[in-house]
Amino acid sequence: MNTDMIKVATIAGSDASGGAGLEADLKTFAEYGLYGMTAITVIATMNPNNNWSHDVFPINEEALKAQLETIFKGIGPVAVKTGMLGTEYAVKLAGEYISKYYVENYVLDPVMVCKGAGEALHPELNTAVEKILLPLAKIITPNLFEAGQLAGTKEPTTIEEMKEVAQILLQKGAKSVYMKGGNKLSEASKSYLAKDVYCDNTGCIVLEEPLYQTNWTHGAGCTTAAAITAGLAQGLSTYDAVVLAKRFISQSLSGSFPLNKWVGPGNPTTWRKDKAIFGK
Repeated sequence: MNTDMIKVATIAGSDASGGAGLEADLKTFAEYGLYGMTAITVIATMNPNNNWSHDVFPINEEALKAQLETIFKGIGPVAVKTGMLGTEYAVKLAGEYISKYYVENYVLDPVMVCKGAGEALHPELNTAVEKILLPLAKIITPNLFEAGQLAGTKEPTTIEEMKEVAQILLQKGAKSVYMKGGNKLSEASKSYLAKDVYCDNTGCIVLEEPLYQTNWTHGAGCTTAAAITAGLAQGLSTYDAVVLAKRFISQSLSGSFPLNKWVGPGNPTTWRKDKAIFGK
């Protein structure tokens, strides 16, 4: 029996449109050559009769726990990512299994909104995520909004503010922070560079890739965090996993496309046109 393939897992929501959530995670894992497993926390749907408005349907606690038993006790992942959790019991169960099975390569993507939404889905869960999951993670990957929510500050609007907020998150117990969304900063549009910030206890580094002016970015955050998870599973350092993930998502967004008039994802297969970025 061949058991050599690297196994990774995502504890996240399912996106019925296929562009984000665990669907994006599995596509990313596959592009890295890994075997992906999923524990579904919620199902997110979009209403084409109401301007693509979002609805979220949580999976019950018993069903979620049964999935985690399958993944952690039945198989055993080398690395784990959490995305949209949606309920307090999902936060607690994720923390319980990640701790019980000593998952060192854990990536916390603190998903708080669906694309197009303007506020946290469940603000009361922020404290649970901060207290239970943040200390367990090798790296957390918030966007600007999520970083401000977790840090208890306003949303950062400059690179320097991103660094300051990241330092607060490190003080709260994060081992490392990769803050996504620098492409939204005015300084990024002027330089035509997508700038994100990586910070750990040694300092902060600004990472840059070409800025692709596209409206089709659905699932970009999920894909980035999944790529970091995959890099860690393959033995990369946290920083190197982040660098490769940023190059991966940049390639993906260069091939982004619309699904309909409301939304469109990146294309994670675009990297195949330049396999040199993966050293292959």
